[in-house]
Amino acid sequence: MPDTDDHHPAVNNSAFRGFPSYAELRSRTDAPAGSAWGVFGSDDELGTLNHLTPERVRAAAGLVRTGEVITLDHPLDAFTPPLVPTRKPVRHTLFANNPCHRDEYLDSFYTQSSSQLDGFRHIGHPEAGFYNGADPARFVEGEPFLGINRFTEHGIVGRGVLIDVDRYLKDRGSPIDHAAGEAIPITAVAEATRAQGTELRVGDILMIRTGWAHYHLHQRSLEERRSAGPIRASGLEAGHDTVEWLWDNRFSVVATDNFAVEAWPAPPTSPFVTDSERRGDIARDGHTGLMHRVLIPLLGMVLGELWDLDALATRCAADGRWDCMVVCAPLHLTGGAGSPSNTVAIR
Repeated sequence: MPDTDDHHPAVNNSAFRGFPSYAELRSRTDAPAGSAWGVFGSDDELGTLNHLTPERVRAAAGLVRTGEVITLDHPLDAFTPPLVPTRKPVRHTLFANNPCHRDEYLDSFYTQSSSQLDGFRHIGHPEAGFYNGADPARFVEGEPFLGINRFTEHGIVGRGVLIDVDRYLKDRGSPIDHAAGEAIPITAVAEATRAQGTELRVGDILMIRTGWAHYHLHQRSLEERRSAGPIRASGLEAGHDTVEWLWDNRFSVVATDNFAVEAWPAPPTSPFVTDSERRGDIARDGHTGLMHRVLIPLLGMVLGELWDLDALATRCAADGRWDCMVVCAPLHLTGGAGSPSNTVAIR
């Protein structure tokens, strides 16, 4: 259940008393149903990062006991071939102006091709648009409005909580079928949380380990990855119960080790296929039915994908301590749609 402390951001909507639940958001009529537009302010560009208050940052620092630092990023070129055909492999060039010098540059650098954060420009809702009603005409290079730079300016430091769903389900004898792109019910995440004895708090940086990245990188050969065709990836099941659990727990960031947080592709039965898409007024595409279209543009939820959670999970399982301090430093890219996550866990 969500933490019941009173240190939540003010809600600029008289229809709500205190911080609104997802059920309350779904019944609103003053903004798109199911949206958090205006909850953090009419001009907000941070979404759930508003939960990361200075008090919560200070509390996270108290979790550092051994000083061990664990990177949560895969190499920029780890996912080769790229998981998305429109993203090309990064090309790194070193050059020298003299024998005692080296400089470098990157070509074909796609900011979301490895461990990354989605910015709020990344995806909109096909009917409602982008987060907080933002005008996409302003989404141009060099314009800071709703760019990933806003996350960088605010800073992402807080209490990280790892939920090892992969380990939990294996121990129960029902491992996730990564080859089939199995959808993981949010009840399994909640059960794993209880099994670990993990307390959830407002503002937590939630990290869910599904085991998909380990499967993709270490249990499939390069040839298998090249010949596999369109990607299938296990992840959270698309449903309002999933969204409700993520929103009502008031996480600041939801990060996973899989391709899209949710299972990919979206199922035809997804509740997030819009009425316009069902009628054919809006053409269906590869994003149709994705929970992304609710989490990012409607709720302003900050998502992390393809984080490397294996080493952290091993350390947590060894001593039974599943929380730590997490520091995430996305690129200060003005107007960026996303960024490498550049994240470390400090224990």
